[in-house]
Amino acid sequence: MKFKSLRGMDDLFSIDLAKWQTLETAFKSVFLKFNAGEVRNPMLESTDLFARSVGSSSDIVNKELYTFNDRNDESISLRPEGTAGLVRSLIESKKDNDTGKYWYQGPMFRYERPQKGRLRQFHQVGVEYVGFEEGHAEFEIMSLVIALINSVKIKHYNIKINHLGNSKVKQKFTNALVEYMQQFEGELSDLELTRLGTNPLRILDSKDPKTLKILEKSPSYTDYLEPDHLSILNNLLDDFDESNITIDPKLVRGLDYYTGFIFEVTSKELGSQDSFIGGGRYDSLFSSLGGKDIPAIGFAIGLERMIDIMPESPKANKKVFIVNLTSNNSRYPYKIAQNLRSLDTNIVIEDPLLTSSAKSQLRRANKAGASAALIIGDDEVSKNEVIWKDLDDKIEQQSLSLDELINKFKKL
Repeated sequence: MKFKSLRGMDDLFSIDLAKWQTLETAFKSVFLKFNAGEVRNPMLESTDLFARSVGSSSDIVNKELYTFNDRNDESISLRPEGTAGLVRSLIESKKDNDTGKYWYQGPMFRYERPQKGRLRQFHQVGVEYVGFEEGHAEFEIMSLVIALINSVKIKHYNIKINHLGNSKVKQKFTNALVEYMQQFEGELSDLELTRLGTNPLRILDSKDPKTLKILEKSPSYTDYLEPDHLSILNNLLDDFDESNITIDPKLVRGLDYYTGFIFEVTSKELGSQDSFIGGGRYDSLFSSLGGKDIPAIGFAIGLERMIDIMPESPKANKKVFIVNLTSNNSRYPYKIAQNLRSLDTNIVIEDPLLTSSAKSQLRRANKAGASAALIIGDDEVSKNEVIWKDLDDKIEQQSLSLDELINKFKKL
């Protein structure tokens, strides 16, 4: 019996990971500049944590959690997002009484219909600023988002911002939205009718063409915002006037814990699943999970989607391929490889660790993209030499002493 990977869960090999490694290196450099520290939380948490944070009426909790009972008959789930677990860890370790800047990365899990840009196991980088009041952290969060995008040389993107207001504003707008949408109940799908009764704001996030048409004339969230809420949005437009930032009154986030300022970064290059960064303020989450009443703001980056729109990574490091033609299992080629690897270079030494004909090994060297081959036979062993063969240029091969080899190797 042959086993296959689970649907919506991909294997990634070295050839797939060049962009991933470029992104991870770039991101770590940016986080260092912003003085954000890395946190690593478990992938498994209590199911109740996600029900209380993400929202018991959300699709994530009702339809998409990977949930099971452990041997103590406790319900646990694979994390569908990273904020709840980080908040839980800060409360548990009594770090919820101070300010902090945190980032994390890793796999998340949601049982969705797999499609381009949406897998059941996907990867996120998340950032959380804890203990910073609204109006203070928004500028730096936006600056950080733009720095991360620029660090991987993505050029074409749009940032949409909105504000959910305070609880009174949110309730007034929700009432107006429900009153408007009730006129069209006969045209709404069962899903949208359910949302209208349980969490009306989710309708604004609909992808249904009929619903989108109805929403074109729906109440605008910005009409209900108070001056200080609008000030935050307008200040960001002024502060980042060269960036593609716009106010989107229809923007809501899909998780219940969001309050106040929210944003989303999209790219037309991604097609229908066009969002690759999203976040906002969640000032009530700590207290709702048993911690202190402290403000916080953060965002998550969908790595698969971001990597899709990144430019190709720079050409890989140069390779030198050792062609071993010695008899009697000579150790000489392996010592050559060891000595070259000990030099302070980024050149890859590929040793096939097997015996075959010169033609076969040179074919493997070309296939591996090697710049040069070191051909070593019994004569080279006896003379303490190697034969250098350029594979990029049609230059005649040459015999080199070990000192000559090191000099040529360093200049490659």
